[in-house]
Amino acid sequence: MTTATVSPAIATAGEAPASELTALAGRPLSAVTGAEIQAPLIQGGHIRYANLDYGASAPALSVVSAYLNEILPYYASVHRGAGYASQISTSVYENARNIVRDFVGGRQDDSVIFTRNTTDSLNLLAGCLPQSDGRPTGDVLYLDIEHHANLLPWQGVPHRSVVAAPTLAGTIEALRAELQQGHVSLLAVTGASNVTGEILPIRALAALAHEFGARIVVDAAQLAPHRRINISADGVDYLAFSGHKLYAPFGAGVLVGRTDWLDAGTPHLAGGGAVREARLDGVSWATGPARHEGGSPNVLGAATLARATEVIASLDQDRWHSHEAAIRSYLVDGLQKIDGVTVHQIFADSDAATGTIGVVNFSVAGYDAGLVAAYLSAEHGVGLRDGRFCAHPLLKRLGLPSGSLRASFGVGSRLEDAQRLLAGLEQLRRTGLGWDYVVDAGRWVPANDSRIYPEWAPNTPGTAGAAPCLDD
Repeated sequence: MTTATVSPAIATAGEAPASELTALAGRPLSAVTGAEIQAPLIQGGHIRYANLDYGASAPALSVVSAYLNEILPYYASVHRGAGYASQISTSVYENARNIVRDFVGGRQDDSVIFTRNTTDSLNLLAGCLPQSDGRPTGDVLYLDIEHHANLLPWQGVPHRSVVAAPTLAGTIEALRAELQQGHVSLLAVTGASNVTGEILPIRALAALAHEFGARIVVDAAQLAPHRRINISADGVDYLAFSGHKLYAPFGAGVLVGRTDWLDAGTPHLAGGGAVREARLDGVSWATGPARHEGGSPNVLGAATLARATEVIASLDQDRWHSHEAAIRSYLVDGLQKIDGVTVHQIFADSDAATGTIGVVNFSVAGYDAGLVAAYLSAEHGVGLRDGRFCAHPLLKRLGLPSGSLRASFGVGSRLEDAQRLLAGLEQLRRTGLGWDYVVDAGRWVPANDSRIYPEWAPNTPGTAGAAPCLDD
């Protein structure tokens, strides 16, 4: 196997010397599964895959993969099983709730409900909003910057939206003005933008919601893999996040929060395990997590999610944040030096050092975002995300109706990943594409692509089954 290498000189970010950057981020902070897989290049040879798509699904931590292999032989159906394996699986599954509750600083009486993902968690909460005489007692208030997971569930209930201001300070005041109008039961906000990586002031927003008698739910799908959260200290009523973004395999998610709404709400999945007693013409529903976890749960997903939170909780926070900040500052500085590349952000007053996570959004003048992504993958072995990131209203407002590019990274990333991306973009601006590309099934792909997948993988287009995502 021939192997290509890309080793551009390290350009400093801000005032940090190259040696300091290398010390902070030259190596992964934590080992992840698949970190050394080789990606075939369209021009021949292979190169280590530079994964800059952590924001979509992060690779599993190696420790979590090992834990999965350890518990997999004991996998069995949970609850009410008398068998040895069933007892062990039940113990692991139920203890995962305690681990996750501790990870987010939950209150002792908070429910911890395992779901399929963050989207599932927020849809569950949408069915638990308080009602009086069959009508919701208040509206759900949300910003226009939200991921669809924290946007679409609320459109089926009384709701109001607020256009985020050019600054965080202005956005808080816009929310205050709307809350002052009254009749808001829930403020739904993201912890960090999945598009730009900017962090929202959760504690201030929680205090604001409570000031006007509303509760707050935080979509922490992007924030939880990058920052520790303490919902008790921050005053957060409900928190949702996903294992697949937090270095755990499988599609497990979780909703943590106050029990009163959840115990009175519509059961999320009507089925076995969610009931006290079922009759031919009626049912008595359970309370607690069981009320919303009908059917056989994702035992291994919950267990590995919990194990991932333990690993993240054990990280030295200063080193963790420095590792990520070094890669981000290096990447942003490098992108801003390339002619025709624009880095995008929502708020003018975001703190680049402390107010962002490992997500960078950008576009390249004269090139469709999908074409740039295909080029970087095929010719440089770099994987990143393009499109509208399930945040269509925000992309349209940012003047990017056809999409942009997003590089995202985390504890398994290294400075060389960012170097490779910058080298590929510099080459694109200098000499253009090195291969012909065509649109197939709505996506840019290399023409006459002879690269092959591993023998166990179906050689089907990477967009098979995807929604077209083309409407304005």
